[in-house]
Amino acid sequence: MSAQGLDRFRHIAIEGPIGAGKSSLARRLAAHLGAELMLERADENPYLERFYADVPGYAFQTQVFFLFQRMRQVRELAQPGLLAPAVVSDFMLAKDALFARMNLSDEEYHLYQQMYAQVSAQLPQPDLVIWLQATPPTLIQRIKQRGIAMEQRIASDYLQKLCDAYADYFQSFDGAPLMVVNSENFNPVERDADFHALVNALTEFEGPRGMFDLRPLGPG
Repeated sequence: MSAQGLDRFRHIAIEGPIGAGKSSLARRLAAHLGAELMLERADENPYLERFYADVPGYAFQTQVFFLFQRMRQVRELAQPGLLAPAVVSDFMLAKDALFARMNLSDEEYHLYQQMYAQVSAQLPQPDLVIWLQATPPTLIQRIKQRGIAMEQRIASDYLQKLCDAYADYFQSFDGAPLMVVNSENFNPVERDADFHALVNALTEFEGPRGMFDLRPLGPG
C-alpha cells in the first residue's frame, strides 16, 4: 500500500495512555513510511521504577528527567536539513506537562512550569498527532500482557485519571491536525487490515480533527 499523501507530515506523533499501543503503531508506521523512528526511552530514567512504588516521593525527579530527555530528542526536529527524513514518534513533548499536572504537588508544578515554558517555546509541534484511546480495563490487560515488572503496580484509578487528563488536553488542542483512534478493537501489529485501514484514513485526512474507529461486526 502506498504512503502517498502522508509525505506532507514530516513529524507524526502518536500519543495516548500507558498500554494504548503507541510504540507498536509507531514502529509499523515508521517502517511503512520509510521514516525515522523516535521512541521514548523510559528505561533510561533512573527514577521511574521508584516512582511507580512511591509517586509523591519521586514524581518531581522522574518528571524533570523525562522533560530534558524528551527535549533533547525533539530538539533535532527544530532545524531539519534539506534531506532530513520524516519522523514517527511515540510521544510528544506536551505529554510531559500532562503527567506533571497529574503527579506533582502545586509547589512542584509551579517550578516545573517555569522549566517547561522555556523548553517548549524552543521546540516545534508535530505535523500530525494520532491519539490512541482505550478504557482502563483494556489498558490493564495490555500492561499485564507485555509484562514489564514495574508497570504491574499501575492501578486502574490512575489509568482513569490519565485517560481523563488526555481527554481534557485534546479537547482544546489546536497545535496540529489530530486523528483520534479508538484502539479497543484496533490491532495494527497482528492484523494487516487494521493497519492499512488507518493508513488509508490518514491519507484522506484533511483535518483539523478526525475519528478512526474499527467497531466489531455484529451478528450476521
